[in-house]
Amino acid sequence: VYSLLVGFSFPIILALLLNEVRCQGYKRTVQTISYMPYFISNVVICGMLKSFLASDGLFNQIAAVFGMAPKSFLSNPALFPSVIVFSDLWQSIGWNSIIYMAALAGIDPDLYEAAHIDGCGRLRQIWHITLPGIRSIIIILLIMNLGRILGSEFDRPFTLSNPLVEGASKTISIFVYERGIKGNQFALSTAVGLFQSVVCVIFLLASNTLAKKFDEPGIM
Repeated sequence: VYSLLVGFSFPIILALLLNEVRCQGYKRTVQTISYMPYFISNVVICGMLKSFLASDGLFNQIAAVFGMAPKSFLSNPALFPSVIVFSDLWQSIGWNSIIYMAALAGIDPDLYEAAHIDGCGRLRQIWHITLPGIRSIIIILLIMNLGRILGSEFDRPFTLSNPLVEGASKTISIFVYERGIKGNQFALSTAVGLFQSVVCVIFLLASNTLAKKFDEPGIM
C-alpha cells in the first residue's frame, strides 16, 4: 500500500508540473533526466544506494552540513521500507509519467483559453480541466496497479537486505525463494505464489467492477 500510494501519485504530480512548463527546452531536459534511471539495472541502482546511504555517504554528508545527526538508512528497520519505496520512485517516476504526458497532450487548448477568459487561475484550470481530461487514464492505471498490489519486488530488497533489517526487508517473493529454492519446500512456495496471484486477481476484478459502477472506463 505504501508503494502504491507513493509510486502511483508522484508520476501524476510530475506530469502536471511539467505540463505547466512553457520553456520546451527545460521541459525536455527534466523529462530526460527523470526517466534516465529507468534504464539502469537494479543491481547498479542498489550499488549506488549503498554508496549514497552509507554512514559516510552523500546523504549523511549533506545532513552534517545542516547540523543533523547521521542516520543508518540501510540498517534501520524503520527506515528500510522508505528506502525501497523511494528508490523505486526515483527509478520509475519519469518513465511512469510519460503516459500521463501523452494524455495531457490530447486535451483541447481551447478549454484552457475559455477558462482563462472566465477568470480561472492555473490551479482551478488543473482541477476542472486537466485532471478530468486524464481521469480515465488515471483510473485504468490505478486498476492495473491494484492488480499488482501483492506482486512484491525481489531484486532491490534482496540486494539491499542485511541481518539487521531482515524482518523489514522480506517480501513475498523473497519468502517464496527462500522456502522453495533454498529450502526445497516446493508445496508451500507454490501455495504462497498461488495465494498471491488469487489476491491480485480479486483486487483487479473488484476495482474494475467499482469503476464500472461509477460509469468510468475499466480495463475489460
